[in-house]
Amino acid sequence: YQRRVREAVVSTQSTVKKAIKMHEEKQTKAKDADNVQEGAVPAYLLDRETQTRAKVLSNMVKQKRKEKAGKWTVPIPKVKAMGEDEVFKVLATGKRKKKTWKRMVTKVTFVGEEFTRKPPKYERFIRPMGLRFKKAHVTHPELKATFCLPMLGVKKNPNSPMYTQLGVITKGTVIEVNVSELGLVTTGGKVVWGKYAQVTNHPENDGCINAVLLV
Repeated sequence: YQRRVREAVVSTQSTVKKAIKMHEEKQTKAKDADNVQEGAVPAYLLDRETQTRAKVLSNMVKQKRKEKAGKWTVPIPKVKAMGEDEVFKVLATGKRKKKTWKRMVTKVTFVGEEFTRKPPKYERFIRPMGLRFKKAHVTHPELKATFCLPMLGVKKNPNSPMYTQLGVITKGTVIEVNVSELGLVTTGGKVVWGKYAQVTNHPENDGCINAVLLV
């Protein structure tokens, strides 16, 4: 009985070690049989065998990396760069209009439901109410149908991290939308709540946000 228990413990330990080894990415040494040097070899090199180094990476980790990379294959990979002079308008403030540290955003923006403005005296970036959008027209590439979905946030604006932080939406921006009403379900059977979509138009010109769902 004790021998059986010992064998079971050894087998579980070996499986755990194998699993850990599979997930670790490290340098491994292997004998190189093909690379044989021509000519005489010095005495101190006779004991050494030529070795090659290779990276061991499990198939599972490789697959996960591929999936992660595939998530960000966007319909519009390159967009025209937008400078701050195009996105912001300088506002002169103060009694004699000498202070020019305030900026008004001239592009479409998204702010959350619980957003509260700072006092006007301390607010540097002003996002006009007329350019704040809450919904987007999102097209599902496989269903070939368009839905008007509420936005959850701005994931990434390719022009600048500051635009992402301010919630500025321009062409090529990746936004997060609420797709619960579409009835999308994961492999585990759970309802998908939020999904990413890329903006394909210029919202400030069209007056609406058109986007393609990243499936």
